[in-house]
Amino acid sequence: MAEKKVKKTAEKDALTREALQSKLVDLKKEQMNQRFQLAAGQLPKTHVLRKTRREIARVKTKLNAAK
Repeated sequence: MAEKKVKKTAEKDALTREALQSKLVDLKKEQMNQRFQLAAGQLPKTHVLRKTRREIARVKTKLNAAK
């Protein structure tokens, strides 16, 4: 399990600034869709909201660290 986490972290470190910004836009769109699904009662796994929110925070942290 620890190997999987290291691999994901290494993938994020390798992304360029443009790639991070693109990923951020995609994550925000995904978060918006999840909020709509939650409001409509069509989101069975509500934990994905938290995962998406934290992934957005990770990407933003990487972008700010690159400044």
